Amino acid sequence: MKAYVFPGQGAQFTGMGKELYENSAVAKDLFEKANEILGFRITDIMFEGTAEELKETKVTQPAVFLHSVILAKTLEGFKPEMVAGHSLGEFSALVANGVLSFEDGLKLVSQRAAAMQKACEITPSTMAAVLNLEDKVVEDICASIDGIVVAANYNCPGQLVISGEYKAVEAACEKMKEAGAKRALILPVGGAFHSPMMEPAREELAAAIEATNFSTPICPVYQNVTASAVTDPAEIKKNLIIQLTAPVKWTQSVQQMIADGATSFTEVGPGKVLVGLVGKINKEVETISA
Repeated sequence: MKAYVFPGQGAQFTGMGKELYENSAVAKDLFEKANEILGFRITDIMFEGTAEELKETKVTQPAVFLHSVILAKTLEGFKPEMVAGHSLGEFSALVANGVLSFEDGLKLVSQRAAAMQKACEITPSTMAAVLNLEDKVVEDICASIDGIVVAANYNCPGQLVISGEYKAVEAACEKMKEAGAKRALILPVGGAFHSPMMEPAREELAAAIEATNFSTPICPVYQNVTASAVTDPAEIKKNLIIQLTAPVKWTQSVQQMIADGATSFTEVGPGKVLVGLVGKINKEVETISA
């Protein structure tokens, strides 16, 4: 079975989507529609902007979403049998499998980005990558720290991202190194995504998601929150709301997709981060970068 996976924030690069825009009338129309919906020319920033401009959450999230979704819409023979997206990528996956329209998906991603930006400004918070420690060790250390710090992204075996208040993350990083982590490195991100620090954003996004029409998907989506196949629109909505404050179970999602019959994984969007992670989770499956 063919699985399609969609990247999240951090995959962006200057020039992303430009080739699509120039070589496909369908892509050009969708990009121009996106400029109208967003009320600014995001294509100018995607094609010519600096890394700094692209890094702004309100730009990054719609930019990565647009690159992924428009690429999927222009791919020959795009017939997914299962989809998943990493964090923000879950929205791209839901457009690709027919749950959300292009317009609604983009509006939700834009609202999500704005809500997360606001949440980031309330308390100094951050994320850190931890390499070469067992998940359980990372979880136990987080639980032992004063303040808020939690496991946020289960990316692949031996690679976990933690998230929370700045001082708590720093303290956890020191303990991780003492416990034998190869690396415990603060990441250049705007805030503590997928942690309780995102509660204000979750509340704001919940209202927008509830007001949006979710259709029955053409194939299952393996959601970050459950790491299992979901096809019920009401359940998809619920999980998408929880996702902001809950961990991204990427390792578990990929393992479940393989258990359910996935033989190839195609990454649709900027970069090759996810096919790299899939390869570390399971060396046997075929990985393709669209």
